Amino acid sequence: MSKHRSNRLAETLKEEISQLIRVELKDPRIGFVTLTSVDVADDLSHAKVYISVLGTEEEGNASLDALNRAAGFVRSEIGKRIRLRHVPSIVFKYDPSIQHGAYIAKLLKDVGVSEETSKEESHD
Repeated sequence: MSKHRSNRLAETLKEEISQLIRVELKDPRIGFVTLTSVDVADDLSHAKVYISVLGTEEEGNASLDALNRAAGFVRSEIGKRIRLRHVPSIVFKYDPSIQHGAYIAKLLKDVGVSEETSKEESHD
């Protein structure tokens, strides 16, 4: 039962934090950030927010640093928007899954292109 509650809270936090990042946070270091997932501990005291950043590794690190510095502000805003007895502490983590997926797609595309060219050469 508590797992269900932590999953519901994770989805709510994901929506609220993404809106906060999009509208409220005005830090220029925060680039094009996408929230990929939120993990909430079973006791609802901690939340890990996984983000992906479009851009270079430097921009990703700068965005992650800026978000972790703004975690207190984000937590206080969450407390104002969601009725909770205890607002979980928030930690932002980098999620490389989107970049990894793009890399795999590029590899598959390259393999597909090389297979097509080899097929065309064999038919000639």
